[in-house]
Amino acid sequence: MKKFNAQYGVGLIEVMVTVLILSTSLLGLAALQSRALQYNHSAYMRSQANILAYDLLDRMRASRGRLADYNLGINDAPPMASGNQAQSDLIEWRQALNELLPEGSGGISCDTNNVCTVVIQWAEHDATGSDGNADKSNFQYMTRI
Repeated sequence: MKKFNAQYGVGLIEVMVTVLILSTSLLGLAALQSRALQYNHSAYMRSQANILAYDLLDRMRASRGRLADYNLGINDAPPMASGNQAQSDLIEWRQALNELLPEGSGGISCDTNNVCTVVIQWAEHDATGSDGNADKSNFQYMTRI
C-alpha cells in the first residue's frame, strides 16, 4: 500500500484568495453606494431649484401687470424694503434660495413679450463636503406669463 503525503498550506492560500476577492468586491460596493448618495443629493437640489422657480413664477402670474418689477440679476442684491408686492416676493424668494440651496442665488428677467427666464445657481460639493471642490450648478426655466 502506498502512503499518501498530506499537503500543507493549500487551505490557507484558498482562504487568502477568497478574502482578497471579497474585500475588493466590498470596496467596489462601498464606492458605488457613495456615488449613488451623491447623485441622489444632486437630484434633490435640482428638485428644490425647480420648486423655487415655480414658486416665483406663480407669484408673478398673480400680479401679471407688474412683470417689470420682478427683473433681478443673479448677482444683484435683493430689494432691501418691501415697498410693493414684487419686492416682497423677491425678498422671500431669495431668502428661500439661501435656506434651501447651498450658496444659492437666483435671478429673473422678462422681455416685452412676457417671456420670463428664471436662473438659479448653487454650489455642488464633492463627496467629502469640502468647500475647495464645489462646482456651481445652474437651473434655468423659461416660460410665458
